[in-house]
Amino acid sequence: MIVLDTHAWIWSASESTLLSKQAAREIDQAAEIGISAISCWEVAMLVSHNRLALNQDVMDWIKTALSLPKVRFLPLDPKTMVYSTRLPGDFHGDPADRFIAATCLIHGADLVSKDRKLQKWQHVKTIW
Repeated sequence: MIVLDTHAWIWSASESTLLSKQAAREIDQAAEIGISAISCWEVAMLVSHNRLALNQDVMDWIKTALSLPKVRFLPLDPKTMVYSTRLPGDFHGDPADRFIAATCLIHGADLVSKDRKLQKWQHVKTIW
């Protein structure tokens, strides 16, 4: 399984050319694609703050994007929430990034992300 950061999920679900070639290839070849519950919240927040425009209601978009082939919804269970506060090394304070990183570690998954802060953190392999 690979886990998609929120922007990678948006770009993948919308078949955007903003994905790097390597990221697109890894997504295509993945047996399973994990989407953290926090990414649903982030998409909804981006829409509510007019930072993301979708061609349909945000709830409909999320339902459709989660129903794509190979996609697996990864809930924020207590283990993930607690682990997000105990991440190894020097990790920044963004709660959404903390939840996504914890999700990757718990599931032993690589992360698809353009985020430089996540790419520099050495405890999860980041693909871009």
